[in-house]
Amino acid sequence: MSLRKATAKEIAQKVINRDGLFILDVRNESEFNDWRIEGPQVEVINKPYFELLEGVDPIIDKLPKDQQILVVCAKEGSSEFVGEMVVEAGFDDVMFMEGGMKSWSEHLEPLEIGTVSGGRLYQFVRIGKGCLSYLIESDGEAVIVDPARDIKVYEDFAAEKNLTIKHVIDTHLHADHISGGRTLQEKTGATYWLPPKDAESVNFSYQPLKEESDIVFGNGEVKVEVLYSPGHTIGSTSLIVNDQYLLTGDILFVASIGRPDLAGKAGDWASYLRETLYQRYKELSDQLIVLPAHFGQPSELNKDGSVQATLGTLYQENPGLKIDDESTFKKQVSENLPPQPNSYQDIRETNMGQQTPDESKQSEMEIGPNRCAVNG
Repeated sequence: MSLRKATAKEIAQKVINRDGLFILDVRNESEFNDWRIEGPQVEVINKPYFELLEGVDPIIDKLPKDQQILVVCAKEGSSEFVGEMVVEAGFDDVMFMEGGMKSWSEHLEPLEIGTVSGGRLYQFVRIGKGCLSYLIESDGEAVIVDPARDIKVYEDFAAEKNLTIKHVIDTHLHADHISGGRTLQEKTGATYWLPPKDAESVNFSYQPLKEESDIVFGNGEVKVEVLYSPGHTIGSTSLIVNDQYLLTGDILFVASIGRPDLAGKAGDWASYLRETLYQRYKELSDQLIVLPAHFGQPSELNKDGSVQATLGTLYQENPGLKIDDESTFKKQVSENLPPQPNSYQDIRETNMGQQTPDESKQSEMEIGPNRCAVNG
């Protein structure tokens, strides 16, 4: 019997495949309550590390003998220490996660969603943060949408498939995670697109993402149609790819809708949000496959780990799209909202180029759930 180190990728694939996982989380109770590993077939208990310094006897009867046990902490060290004690207590199959919850927050899992003319569309699931980004490729060229801070994943993926990254798009100014858009532009020479109404205070150059600026690439095979769709932010913009896919940013999710309050303008932006969801999107085809920039709960993951649904299905099932009374809608999206994302103001300012925190600080700022939806 010996303790084994597991990667965030290995754990992500277990969660996506619904393999079954028992987790002992040894972080402080407040950290655990704020954010944890969740998913179908995942069972998790919390016992702070400092309560286990003398041994694991206090939790011995809560640990399964016939199931794999994963011990997690914030950065790795405490989980390795506790994991060794669990092994010494007679448990056969025990792991700790390399890099702790920090690595869980940053892991991206690429999944193929479907085809486009001359290529494919991939969804990168940041399962520990609930963030979703996209790579669309055709005839050796690629467009990346709403990229995460860790751009190496996209660079490696593009290199593996012999793709040239031509365009990088942010559908809005993000407040929950640091965008990798500008870094990708600097590393690859790609054109970086950003909605101008979200970019009035940015300290860098960009290409304005506006309705008349549709993006065509891949030998003319793929058209990314730009649709202005305000509400989550004043500049929020959606993308329609070859009349097949609707990338909604943080306007529409599978189980909820975007919150309009992260710039302190919920009252003003709620009207824009309703107009986008109840008028502009209503004019689109029900057969479009909705691909959001976030998910809130593990239940939103399909069996293959992807997050997607047709627009018609969401109009039938998403509670945020079934509020007929306008005043009720505005109240629901403006009041009793979940807590705002951790460090959201610092993240917004970083994405505007107004501050440049170091790598360690950026990682710290992003820890925790995204909280971009009305219902969290």
